[in-house]
Amino acid sequence: MGEVKPIRSVLIANRGEIAVRVIRTARRMGIRTVAVHSDADAASPHVRLADEAVAIGPGPVRDSYLRGDRILDAAKASGAEAIHPGYGFLSENAAFAEQVQAAGLIWIGPPPSAIRAMGGKDAAKALMSAAGVPVTPGYLGEDQDDGRLKAEADAIGYPVLIKAVAGGGGKGMRKVWRAEDFLEALASCRREAKNSFGDARVLLETLVKSPRHIEVQVFADSQGGAVHLYERDCSLQRRHQKVIEEAPAPGLDAATRAAVCDAAVRAAKAVGYQGAGTVEFIADASEGLRPDRIWFMEMNTRLQVEHAVTEMITGLDLVEWQFRVAAGEPLPLAQDQIRLDGSAIEARLYAEDPAADFRPSIGPLDHFRLPEGVVRVETGVEQGGEISPFYDPMIAKLIAHAPTREQAAAILAKACRAVEVWPVKTNASFLARALADPDYLAARVDTGFIARHLQTLIGPHKPPPDAWQAAAQALYAASRDASPDPWSRLEGFRANGAPVLEIALQCGDQRRRVTLGRDTASAIHTLVSQGGVVAFLDGQAWRFEQARAVADDGAAAEADGTVRSPIPGLVAATPVKPGEAVVRGQTLVVIEAMKTEHSLAAPFDGVVQAVRVSAGQQVDDGAVVAIVAPMANKGGEG
Repeated sequence: MGEVKPIRSVLIANRGEIAVRVIRTARRMGIRTVAVHSDADAASPHVRLADEAVAIGPGPVRDSYLRGDRILDAAKASGAEAIHPGYGFLSENAAFAEQVQAAGLIWIGPPPSAIRAMGGKDAAKALMSAAGVPVTPGYLGEDQDDGRLKAEADAIGYPVLIKAVAGGGGKGMRKVWRAEDFLEALASCRREAKNSFGDARVLLETLVKSPRHIEVQVFADSQGGAVHLYERDCSLQRRHQKVIEEAPAPGLDAATRAAVCDAAVRAAKAVGYQGAGTVEFIADASEGLRPDRIWFMEMNTRLQVEHAVTEMITGLDLVEWQFRVAAGEPLPLAQDQIRLDGSAIEARLYAEDPAADFRPSIGPLDHFRLPEGVVRVETGVEQGGEISPFYDPMIAKLIAHAPTREQAAAILAKACRAVEVWPVKTNASFLARALADPDYLAARVDTGFIARHLQTLIGPHKPPPDAWQAAAQALYAASRDASPDPWSRLEGFRANGAPVLEIALQCGDQRRRVTLGRDTASAIHTLVSQGGVVAFLDGQAWRFEQARAVADDGAAAEADGTVRSPIPGLVAATPVKPGEAVVRGQTLVVIEAMKTEHSLAAPFDGVVQAVRVSAGQQVDDGAVVAIVAPMANKGGEG
């Protein structure tokens, strides 16, 4: 047995909700905490909650949270004994882990050798196959020539999945359904992989038709002990990004659970693992979950975003386990002592607009209210803060635990409907609808669930009648408070008949006259904001104001062929040139923002008149990036 040396101080090399999460456990264990932060995060909650905070650079992650040298300097300057990497950023960087250890600090993570063994998806799959862990069929070769990869994809048969060798978190993945789309998808995947991980290599896998994403939480110590903490189902995904996760996996019988969990422990032992890790499997659920239809995908050598659901069903603190194992202690419990109690479900609250193709939403959090008491809430932002374009759009996690899956889903759906955020848009209403969907409740889920139910889950684009009524009542109350003169504040007051009030409202391009009676009241929460009223209903926010006499010009921006960036970001690619003929929907410019690529497409068939940006250029929200002219008006502006 190695030396046990309790950790007394830790630097958290991360930000947001995971930094807050680690600080909470460290404080309970009496461990002094040091936060690091970019300039954009200087006023963030994790900075305030830590015992000490050190600035490490500008907002972009490449200049701050990915600067291992600055993080090590901060650890030395603050006297921290250990570094906890959280997830993302440098958490799975073997070279950084080695630098931490070389500096005489404790690395709260697996050995660098294990990170390397599992960091490359191709080598990891080969290693797992040798260890008797079933792997997904595909191409893992070293030859990365476009032609070779295309030939291998053709041989596998479509659809195929392109995956970044160094990928994770849904980044660097593309589904390809037709041979003619392969090369464009390959280029996009490589570009995202290079930007996210510094490694453009890819592998190919056969695309499972009815896939379930099952992952197993494992833990190992330095004495050779290794256990699993049961499985999670992370099948509800959008663009390979997890949205809703749960534990245990619905429909998994005892035999299949034993098979997949035992395989995960074998995987951990095969690489000499230590600490927390997640072994991810893909299951073909077309005939139910069976041991012979579940294959190894990859291993995440860190704590996962969704670790909270495992904590809820086991009653354990996984961050505490990380501290204890890193200090040299044996695992706190043996396998037969780890219980599984009830069901837990986690929903990821993202700053995005589902009605606008899930476009990331950035800006100030003038109003930020999450449900309290009924669910566990993990967040790294607060009211008065700001959602930055530099980081992942996840702003909170909501987790419900109950004796049954159906009860947990009902609790969590209600909590999502109670979310109030303004003016940043969120997916709260989308989450609530997913959790209440009959197919979800019946466990008829796979990774295509969201795509199949998309229109139902997005919900109405127009405010419901109750929101109009609540907004009118709030606007009237605000005007009554603002003026003592009833004749100046009552528009549409009827002198004869019942005492009622008519108020003309507008919400976006929608207009309506709303009638209020003497006893009109609403239970919907509203917020008076900048001359208007925001009504919060079922996780959505609608802004109303008194209707203007003249309507705004509602012509679509794309009508004249002008293409604008919907968000601030970095130009990743400009695959077309002025004078080139394009068809409606063809990609003109690719913008990278909040760790995601966004393709801006031609609004109609025509000719590219101008491309106003170039790769590597930073653009603002609303900036003109390209202009398309009808075929008859070929232009030459560059």
